[in-house]
Amino acid sequence: MFDSTGISELGGRHDVALQGLMASILSGEGNPARASHEADLLAVARDRDRVAFRRLFDHFAPRLRSFLRRLRTPEGTLDDLVQDVMASVWRRANSYDPAKASASTWIFTIARNRRIDLARRKRPEVDLDDPATVHEEADGEPLPDEQASHGQLAVILRDAIAQLPPDQSEIVALAYQRDMSHSEIASELDLPLGTVKSRLRLALVKLRTAMEGLD
Repeated sequence: MFDSTGISELGGRHDVALQGLMASILSGEGNPARASHEADLLAVARDRDRVAFRRLFDHFAPRLRSFLRRLRTPEGTLDDLVQDVMASVWRRANSYDPAKASASTWIFTIARNRRIDLARRKRPEVDLDDPATVHEEADGEPLPDEQASHGQLAVILRDAIAQLPPDQSEIVALAYQRDMSHSEIASELDLPLGTVKSRLRLALVKLRTAMEGLD
């Protein structure tokens, strides 16, 4: 699967947000399926519709697994964490507001926050009174000010992806849409592995730089 080294070496507080936004934008946000995902989520909220929830689960569970793997979630906890995220989607569907975020962005935000919670539990040295390290509520939902900035980040990131040179955007798409590893991309495009890594690194640096405007 995709090697997250390119992002993990960048550092900065938006790196995990970059992972989630890349996953949501490039895994289908903006295509006709978006409306159906939002309709299904609203059906779960309104009617506790199990058929609609099954469609959401079937679509998002494998994508969440790939996303959480890219965040270096331990393999032994991946499936449990995906189940936990989707259980939160079921429980908290009535808090979803399509005017604030797409279904994809909302679900990936829950996953991102759950992953941060997991990392924090494994790092007791984190200062829980430090606002720089604590910006999610205990239930894993984003704080109101984070919801606003998340929407801004999505717009900025989408524009930044569109402005990447074709040779870089192609590799970003293969890495995130098709969840291909560096070596698989090199084979697919008949490029040296080092070229793939270099182009992906350049692309990610540009994307993160674009996002830093909201720091």
